[in-house]
Amino acid sequence: MDWTLLAAYLAPAAAAAATGILFKPGNWYAHLAKPRWTPPNWMFPTVWTLLYVLMAVAAARVASLGGAPLALALWSLQITLNAIWSPVFFGLHHMRAGLVIIALLWLAVAATLIGFWQADPLAGALMVPYLAWVSVAAALNRAVIALNPGQSAWRLG
Repeated sequence: MDWTLLAAYLAPAAAAAATGILFKPGNWYAHLAKPRWTPPNWMFPTVWTLLYVLMAVAAARVASLGGAPLALALWSLQITLNAIWSPVFFGLHHMRAGLVIIALLWLAVAATLIGFWQADPLAGALMVPYLAWVSVAAALNRAVIALNPGQSAWRLG
């Protein structure tokens, strides 16, 4: 493992994680109706921390191989979308915009996983838990919209 490459991919993962720290669910989210299958609050930071490490390790592995620029570009796209979701959903309370972003994130993660798998099957496998968790998060985003119809309109602030 090239530790410099790992650090280079951990940095944007940490930046994405920081948006989750800066834009917490807060009182607004606490009062929304949520489905019974919503994971417990403690699980979100725990799972996201692990996922950020896994996705950085996966990217560093692929980057060390060379010759996978599209897969690494897709990784950059997915981490950008990841960083945008919390400010939009929790910061601006734009649940529908959050759903659009998380749908695009799911597509970007799936494409990254495929690209990584082609370059290095282990790197691809390291992205599987991330795709699974984004699937849960997207379903939760959608369920929260459905359970809170008066809160889900496109609006400013």
